[in-house]
Amino acid sequence: MTTTTYGFGFLSLLLVGAIFGFFYAWVCSTMWGLDAIDPRVAIEAMQGMNASVRNAVFAPAFFGTPFVCLITAALCFSGGSRGAGIAFAAAGLVYLVGGAGLTLAVNVPMNEALAEMQVPEDVEDARAVWEAYSPRWQLFNVVRTVVSGGSLMFVGLGLVALARVP
Repeated sequence: MTTTTYGFGFLSLLLVGAIFGFFYAWVCSTMWGLDAIDPRVAIEAMQGMNASVRNAVFAPAFFGTPFVCLITAALCFSGGSRGAGIAFAAAGLVYLVGGAGLTLAVNVPMNEALAEMQVPEDVEDARAVWEAYSPRWQLFNVVRTVVSGGSLMFVGLGLVALARVP
């Protein structure tokens, strides 16, 4: 196996780990914190976070992960490591569909709809908006977190398979 293959394998690990950690942080702290505060503040905070996430630090992990995993898979297949290639391909495809695809199909449209609204001044009106938004958003975030964790597992299996190649 070439140094390039190993390099892409570890880059796959870094990117999948970063995106899994990003989604996981929303599951175990961010959304719970927002659910616990005044819903007017939660809506405004979520609008701000969603606007700020579109940046050059986040983009490589979110958009680059499936492609780096698939490049790694191709390098593994061309180097004769079928098992590692299958694992990296699975990592890339699983994340592409269940991580990035789900985010673009569900979470992003929800975020865009929330971004377009004026934060209600009345706390009960804001609570109704937040209660319509947060549980559904969190459900799909948990799904993409679990899927990203699965991708991370596949990358780990791919690296183990690479280590076994003579």
